[in-house]
Amino acid sequence: MIPVLNAWAGPGVNWRNGWHLDRPAPASAPRDGLATDVPALAVLTLEGAGERWQARVDNRVAGPVQVELRPAAGAAALPGLPLQTVVAAGASVVVTHLQPPAGSTAIRLDLTAVPGDPGARAQDVTYQLPFDAARIQVSQAPRGRFSHHDAENREAIDFALPEGTPVLAARAGTVMQVQAGYQGNGQDRDHDLGRANLVRVLHEDGSMAVYAHLQHHGVLVRPGEQVQAGQRIGLSGNTGYSAAPHLHFAVQVNAGMRLRSIPARIVSPHGELHFARSTDEAGPSALP
Repeated sequence: MIPVLNAWAGPGVNWRNGWHLDRPAPASAPRDGLATDVPALAVLTLEGAGERWQARVDNRVAGPVQVELRPAAGAAALPGLPLQTVVAAGASVVVTHLQPPAGSTAIRLDLTAVPGDPGARAQDVTYQLPFDAARIQVSQAPRGRFSHHDAENREAIDFALPEGTPVLAARAGTVMQVQAGYQGNGQDRDHDLGRANLVRVLHEDGSMAVYAHLQHHGVLVRPGEQVQAGQRIGLSGNTGYSAAPHLHFAVQVNAGMRLRSIPARIVSPHGELHFARSTDEAGPSALP
């Protein structure tokens, strides 16, 4: 077999306002501004020759990934496409066999990948506070107008924290994905949206917690590692699309080729936190 196309679907730019974890990427070099230590979510390889081709997808993260394969923009339609399937953690799977369009020897495809299994069902559980602090300050509540208005982040909470504050796992799980190589912050959406360091933890019910805007090289765990609630997983920072140091915390599920945040019940040493569904740019402080 002769591989002729290798494309990846990864975190890329903009995993906020969608943060676009699912955005397809070109088969060439990584995008401008993408840290070199950021792995792809999934990689597509076309193998074959003549009229016999197979499309192989490699899952590069430590958890399930839902992928969609479709002809590239402007390319001819192909039988059986678009196709959606779930690829298990670390698996390499031939997802379909293809034949080039009549009169052509080339096949052009786009791969889109979204973390998580759409068949998972999140349980109603409590989460620990993802840091240890005497004072809890929320800089943006769920549904905050600054950046919590899309499905992925609607139920997210931004905790104002000094840079370097230890970030703790709010629930036990498996480290599914990390980004650690970004530096700096800014308000330029096009440049800064996807430049946040993060840890994504997969829970036993298939939901996923995202801890974002961590310090440059402020990730303290590695993909595939099992973590317990209360374990240090990173250091808070101010990377990416951010106006001030804070921890962006969200629990997400795969809602079918798209991420959706869900409400998280967080318990502090003083009791369960309650958040006003703010429409202001900065949410009120959490109340126990």
